[in-house]
Amino acid sequence: MSVPRHVFDQTVAALFAPVGPFLEGDDVSEIMINGHDEIYVERGGRLYLTGSEFASEHALMSALRNLSQFVGRELNPRHPILEARLPDGSRVEAIIPPAASSGPAVCIRRFRRKQLTLDRLVELGAMTRDTECLLRTALTRRDNVVVAGGSGSGKTSLLNALASLAPGDDRVVVIEDSQELQLGLPHVVQLEAQPADVRGRGEVTIRELLRATLRMRPDRIVIGEIRGGEALDLIQAMTSGHRGCLSTVHATLPFDTLSRLETMALMSDVAVPLNVLRGQIASAVDTIVQVARCSDGSRCVTHVTEVLGYDRESGYRISHLFERPLESRGRE
Repeated sequence: MSVPRHVFDQTVAALFAPVGPFLEGDDVSEIMINGHDEIYVERGGRLYLTGSEFASEHALMSALRNLSQFVGRELNPRHPILEARLPDGSRVEAIIPPAASSGPAVCIRRFRRKQLTLDRLVELGAMTRDTECLLRTALTRRDNVVVAGGSGSGKTSLLNALASLAPGDDRVVVIEDSQELQLGLPHVVQLEAQPADVRGRGEVTIRELLRATLRMRPDRIVIGEIRGGEALDLIQAMTSGHRGCLSTVHATLPFDTLSRLETMALMSDVAVPLNVLRGQIASAVDTIVQVARCSDGSRCVTHVTEVLGYDRESGYRISHLFERPLESRGRE
């Protein structure tokens, strides 16, 4: 028998009460729980140790077990990793002993109620007005855009801002591991991958959702993050007429982004000669937007790069339409 949603919401609110104040508003972007008695939060890109703590390790484990039961996933010494969401949509990643030897480790990525726009990112200094114009132009001409950067660099926020620029009459299909994007557009279909249940049944992967999406008449496809073999399916979709696709990739520099796409495409079950694959990637991806976290904790766009093609002798041909000076990036 399933637990009524309002009962779950109330129970989770009570069990996670020590972090409750940090789940209000949009000033905290991440909550990090290192054992029951050490809780950090991220504000403005910087980490702060709070005075909050759970009463005991048992109290923290009770909160995590309650959450795992509601989402139908095992959490025990044999299955020590939990991926879930809180009632407000915040994403939870937890690791418990024995895998976490110093006690349960939990990271809560906040669900931002008010999504950032390109105008707001300009105001925050994350990009220049000229850069904003470049990105708006790329979306208008239906470029296939990849947002690249490290963990916590602001990839998802920028992806959300870019995807929200799609025309109101476009049918946009969004595919994510865990729902974070809120586009505010009239015609959006949101799909979410599903892990297997405790019996190993019911798994739905990003790749399966992407393949199904291609038969659902999308005008634009938005994938929260490319992590594996689905890279090849997306590349082939881009080169077969699906324009205006957007996604994110973990990569440090624009050239690395193309190499990462290669690596992930090779993880698929389809054998493609490397030179052919590289030619497809160069044909598929039009624009790479590189983001990074600066030394002061802020996020910024460091490159807007155009992919011009691929040459067997010289490799990928790219051109930086915008490159942020090193001195203004801080230590990334």
